Amino acid sequence: MSMKLSKNFTLEELCYSATANKLKINNLTTDNNIVSKLKLLAEHVLQPVRDHYGKPVVINSGYRCPSLNKAVGGASTSQHLKGEAADLEIMGLSNYDLALWIKDNLEFDQLILEFCDNLKNDINSGWVHCSFKAIGNRKQCLTINKKGTKVGLFI
Repeated sequence: MSMKLSKNFTLEELCYSATANKLKINNLTTDNNIVSKLKLLAEHVLQPVRDHYGKPVVINSGYRCPSLNKAVGGASTSQHLKGEAADLEIMGLSNYDLALWIKDNLEFDQLILEFCDNLKNDINSGWVHCSFKAIGNRKQCLTINKKGTKVGLFI
């Protein structure tokens, strides 16, 4: 039985990882603190995106346990470890446009347009990282690509 975090998102979906499956890492959390943070992320970011666009939101990476975070080369301070972040996209929608909509319409801590270097040829290149905290959201926008990190959203 899957645990609903919002109308369209489950705990299992936000803990799923192809890398974890491949490496036989159990990434499904039972930590109530992490689950409550994932619920906030689903309610305040993921569900509003789904409701606005009316299309499935693909979660490329949600919660990461420490061993999974290490396996994928995640930062030791990653909000994925706390259940506060997800990397997402909507097939057929520019990740840049998705990031702009989130920036203009939702509360968030960090919004990062990551590795969207080929949007002219592939609108789904890269992904959008978005995090949400119960209190103290910074509304920080960044673009990260092979050229480095810049403040703001750029293509």
